[in-house]
Amino acid sequence: MINGIDRGPSRGDSPRTVTLQEWIDLGVPPLRAPREFVTELHQRHLPQPGTTVVAVLDAGHRAVASASFGIRPQFSDGWDHRNTLLSQLRRVTPHDLKRSAPSRTAVLLRCREGVPDWTDQDGAWMWALRAAAELHGLRCGSYLTLTPAGWQSLGDGRRGRNPHSGSWALGPIHTVTELPPRLPRDLRPEPPGPPAVEPPAAVVVPVTSLSALRALEGPRESQPVRRTATR
Repeated sequence: MINGIDRGPSRGDSPRTVTLQEWIDLGVPPLRAPREFVTELHQRHLPQPGTTVVAVLDAGHRAVASASFGIRPQFSDGWDHRNTLLSQLRRVTPHDLKRSAPSRTAVLLRCREGVPDWTDQDGAWMWALRAAAELHGLRCGSYLTLTPAGWQSLGDGRRGRNPHSGSWALGPIHTVTELPPRLPRDLRPEPPGPPAVEPPAAVVVPVTSLSALRALEGPRESQPVRRTATR
């Protein structure tokens, strides 16, 4: 911090992170229906491992804006994550800084590999979510993970098996649900008969000899020969 302006982490700064107990102590508002919310976000963005989804909920806990994005592995500090989240929030929804109290909530969903429990990177993203929500005039909401074991809301213990981090690759399965009805034998259409055979087309042979051409023309009528003489 230089002259009240956060210019990014320096070598002497400790990593910007939040422990799981500190996150619980923040008292973030829990989701009313976390399973339905995670399913809705998953259907909308189909996140793969390495994808982060940030969503904004209105006062009725309905998702009014969301964005999914990836981040480079070398960015692991909460300050970098905060800047990324803030740019995504500014892209999808206007800020609420003019309100006396926040009415909307920012929620984060991270799709990753590994164990479903809290990790150091989860702590960095928690710090980023809290900071970005405050800078955008929003309330800090739940932090969710999507791992091979399923989804989990860190801090309140609610979890489920589906969707999980590999659900994006599961396509729909098409099955036969109803066969066409079979008609009685007397109502079945008659099978088509053999196709009609057309007569062969006449073959035209080109005439190439002079004698054959004269034979086709027939006898010529005799015409008087006009003679001329010089005086």
